[in-house]
Amino acid sequence: MSGGSQRRRGRPVGILVSGSGTNMRALVHAAQAGEVHADVRVVISNRPGALALERAEALGIATAVVDHTAHSDRETFEEALADVLREHGVEVVCLAGFMRILGARFLDAFEGRVLNVHPSLLPAFPGLHAARKALDYGTRVAGCTVHLVTEEMDAGPILAQATVPVHEDDTEASLQARIQAEEHRVYPMALDWVCRGQVEVAGRRVLIRGRDGQ
Repeated sequence: MSGGSQRRRGRPVGILVSGSGTNMRALVHAAQAGEVHADVRVVISNRPGALALERAEALGIATAVVDHTAHSDRETFEEALADVLREHGVEVVCLAGFMRILGARFLDAFEGRVLNVHPSLLPAFPGLHAARKALDYGTRVAGCTVHLVTEEMDAGPILAQATVPVHEDDTEASLQARIQAEEHRVYPMALDWVCRGQVEVAGRRVLIRGRDGQ
């Protein structure tokens, strides 16, 4: 585990990663710029050596590894994750390319305060390779979704969505790049709503208090 920089103002946030950490970096930049009412306390990876850890350390954020392969089952892995988050006083959890499905025990510990971003307009194209699926299906519009996390994959209440056009000459990589640019815009915005306590959930419907005159 590595140390972090001096605490900033805002609600304590932890970010879970598995890969390169581009969305993690966007969230941290927004928090450090004061655009999001968040203090990113720790970045945790389930994969040792993930590039996201190096990027987080360069931004002055504490890092930790909780390797899922070192645990006998999902419950013990998730308890270890929760322990690290608690050690850093985390109240809100963001998944940023975190390639594990979280169970009820973990989600109950951070009820209504676990967020994820997915590169499609959910409920369309859940799971992996969403941009490829959009191209294969022939959609004219793609996009991304920020949602609250539930036990069912990519199925939680929707906080924010953004659209991008699908061009005739798009490849999976070019479409994914435009989707990712929107992820970097809407994910910090949705995190700010949660950190400021503006989110109310009724069933599947989400109300953002203080937005658009609400």
